[in-house]
Amino acid sequence: MASRARLSEVCCPQHPEAHLIEDYRAGDQICSECGLVVGDRVIDVGSEWRTFSNEKANSDPSRVGGPENPLLNGSDLSTIIGPGTGSASFDGFGGTKYQNRRSMSSSDRALINAFREISNMADKINLPKTIVDRANVLFKQVHDGKNLKGRSNDAIASASLYIACRQEGVPRTFKEICAVSKISKKEIGRCFKLILKALETQVDLITTGDFMSRFCSNLGLPTSAQKAATHIARKAVDLDIVPGRSPISVAAAAIYMASQASDDKRTQKEIGDIAGVADVTIRQSYKLMYPHAKELFPEDFKFSTPIELLPQL
Repeated sequence: MASRARLSEVCCPQHPEAHLIEDYRAGDQICSECGLVVGDRVIDVGSEWRTFSNEKANSDPSRVGGPENPLLNGSDLSTIIGPGTGSASFDGFGGTKYQNRRSMSSSDRALINAFREISNMADKINLPKTIVDRANVLFKQVHDGKNLKGRSNDAIASASLYIACRQEGVPRTFKEICAVSKISKKEIGRCFKLILKALETQVDLITTGDFMSRFCSNLGLPTSAQKAATHIARKAVDLDIVPGRSPISVAAAAIYMASQASDDKRTQKEIGDIAGVADVTIRQSYKLMYPHAKELFPEDFKFSTPIELLPQL
């Protein structure tokens, strides 16, 4: 079996272990030891066009379409004829000889615009391609099912991106999605609920840990403060100290408490700007947590400010 596999490989008969040099211009594979041309007709993986001196500098040299998109109807294999430039493109009366028999359908146009909007929003908040793909699939399912008639495509796209983030385990807040979208927070929330109901899907509940590392990183806090804030928020939820409070506000209050006890102190406004919550919201959650501060901090935490001297607000 090994000898048969060796025969199927392209290698120099005199130097089978030698590295082969690929000459794409000539289409040859050359032995680096003796210079023997071992193989020819190498496939060129570079661009498939050439630029000539008589062409305009801004003309598109590509002769192929974009990549296939399985989410579009007809697999996006339609052909569109470009505008005629030479005399052979027009008849004797000045009319164009070649015209597009079928332009892009309104359904595909709506999908392409929505996919572009999702991609633009994801780029602004540094989301990976996997989340963009999942959001595109969600939008396609809603669009094909015609479940949200009367809702704008931009609102559905924003809600699809929010759901994709939750399903991929990297949730973003409504305010973060709203900041990069043209739609209000209330409208995104409505579409979010309607999409979950229409597609009969669900998302995991968000917890304080989902946002803690990102918030602390944006605030420039050290690892020790982040660990303390994570412990404080988890303990506060387990002891039911902050009933009815959103995980984002609890996380912000825990970061404020941990930072005030460490050397790297942050104000409520600094934390609120990163977390997207108001100063009053942080204060309300902090007031509930402050009486239980001794129970909330981890045992190995090194205090630079004792618990008794923490702000009481």
